[in-house]
This record gives sequence, structure tokens and C-alpha cells, in this order.
Amino acid sequence: MYNPSTLKSATLSVSNLIPAKSHIKRARKRTTRKMSVLRKSTWIAWAENIALVLIITFAFYTTLPIKTTRTLLVPQGSITHIISQLTQKGYALSPIDKYILVFLGQPQSGWVNIGETDLNRIDFLYKLTTAKAKMEEITLIPGETTELFLTSVAIDLKLDKTKLETYYKKFSNYPEAGIYADTYYVPYGITEKHFIHFLLAESEKKYKEISEKIYGNYSKKQWLNILIIASIIQKEAANTKEMPIVSSVIYNRLKKGMALQMDGTLNYGKYSHIKVTPERIKNDTSRFNTYKYKGLPHSPIGAVSFDAIIAAIKPAKTNYLYFMKNAQGVHDFTNSYKTHRKNIQKAR
Repeated sequence: MYNPSTLKSATLSVSNLIPAKSHIKRARKRTTRKMSVLRKSTWIAWAENIALVLIITFAFYTTLPIKTTRTLLVPQGSITHIISQLTQKGYALSPIDKYILVFLGQPQSGWVNIGETDLNRIDFLYKLTTAKAKMEEITLIPGETTELFLTSVAIDLKLDKTKLETYYKKFSNYPEAGIYADTYYVPYGITEKHFIHFLLAESEKKYKEISEKIYGNYSKKQWLNILIIASIIQKEAANTKEMPIVSSVIYNRLKKGMALQMDGTLNYGKYSHIKVTPERIKNDTSRFNTYKYKGLPHSPIGAVSFDAIIAAIKPAKTNYLYFMKNAQGVHDFTNSYKTHRKNIQKAR
């Protein structure tokens, strides 16, 4: 028999079996989140794998060997230009190295001392940014002439002697002794012009410092005379102790109007190490021949040391006019020509 209450109850039971819309939405959201997490995990895994491959590849790339020379000329310019120039010279570099160098730092231009010939890539690039310039030690011996010094430099540094001499004559304030006798350190691969500029600048700095300390100023005209006298002292004195005494002989003879008559003045230019003979004294017509001409030569004879300069500025107080080298290799000084003749005889 039809009973409405029974039907109603049945209807409620069926509705209970059907999920509510809110439940369906929450389930969908949970499923979406799970899928999103799964997708993210997949992408992260892919990214990690790719990163790992890149790291391994980069690590392998940086260990690839690079052949180089112990010294290397690094061109001036940007990192891109440096990489390009080195590549043209046969170095197995690539655009990747540009970014490595950007991270490591700007390479120093000029000749640098790499030190080794077999390096891996990262060590080579690191050396480019940290290697010190290769330096050459050059010593100008006191008394040596510019001509012979530049001849030696041209051979040692593989430079053009004619260019060296041309630049010296062009830029030096003095015909000789423009370069102070000292030891200098110059970059390997330096040009003739830069070499002369550097040595002259350093020498001028030294001359100016000494002159201003003693005289309060630096007059090139006055300094030329100092260099001339100092160069004669440098050639004549047997040791530094004798220098102020030799200086006093020069000043004493000049004051009396006597010719200096010193062999050392004839050891100029290419004759720096040539023994002065009576024939040479007779035939040499240059102003360096102080047997023929009174007064000082018009130019220094050779390079000068600090001791010779000080002796030229501050001669000893003596009345000596002559000196002669004795058997011990030092000089006997006197103000008497008669005694001087005896000293000559003893030396023979």
C-alpha cells in the first residue's frame, strides 16, 4: 500500500549516497595539487640533472690542457680582444674563456712570466690575470759610455741599436751620461723608445733629487759641468776614496789655466776600453783630447756614479796638480812636477 512517509525516507537515503558538490571540488583540488607537485618535482629533477651535466662539462672543460710558452705577450685591450688575439696565435681558447676571465679579473698587458709550458685551462687563465711582468735586469757600469752600453743592450734585449741611439740623442738632455750608472729592471719585450724614455726619466729624477738637495735647484747647464767633471773622475780614480782628491786636481789645474792632460778623457765613445797611447794623444783632434785643449771637454766621457757626482760637487781641499798610478794600483798625488816625474819613473 502506498505510504508517502516511506517514499520520503527512501529519498533521503539516496541523497546521502550522492556526494555533495563541495566534496567534489575539494577532491579535485587535492588531485590538482598532487599533479602540480608531481610536475614540479619532475622539472626540478630535470633542472638538477641538466645542472649536474653542465657542472661536469664545465669541470672537464677547465681541465683541458693548454700549451704555452714560459713568457707570453698579452695584448692590450678588452678581454674579448685578448682572447681573439691569443686564438690567432694558436692558443686553443673559446668564447667561454671570456666569461671565465671576466670572473677571474683583467689580464695584465705586456710580457708576463707564465712560468710553465703545460697547464690546464683554468690554471692558464688564472696565470693570465696574476702573472707578473717578465723583467730584464740591465746594469750600466760607472764609467761606461752610452755607445757601448747601448750596443750591449741591443744584443741582450734583441733591440735595434740604431733606434736606441736615435732616441737617446733625441730625448737626452746630455750628449753623454744622460743615463745614470745603476741597475734597472725593464719589462721583457720593451720597445727601443720606451726603453730610452724609462732610463732617461729615472736618471733625470735622480739628478734632480741630488741637485735640489745640494743646490736647492736643478739647472741643466750647471749640471752638465758637474757631469763632465764627474765622468773624468769616474775614469781616473782608482777607487771611491780617491775621487774627491782627483776632483781637487781637476779644479786646481782649471784654476791655474793648465790643460788637464788626463788619459781618461780620451776613453770616450767606442774608445771606452782602449788603452791611450802617445800616438793616440798625438792624432786625436777631438775636444776630448785634454792634452791638446785646455778646459773641460764639451761633453761627459761616460756614465757616472753617485760617488763621482758628490766628488765633483765637493772636491777635497788640496794643492795637488799631478797624480800617477803606482805599483799598488792607486795614485800618488803631488803639487810638484819634479816629484811627479819621479813617480812616473817609479811606475815604469
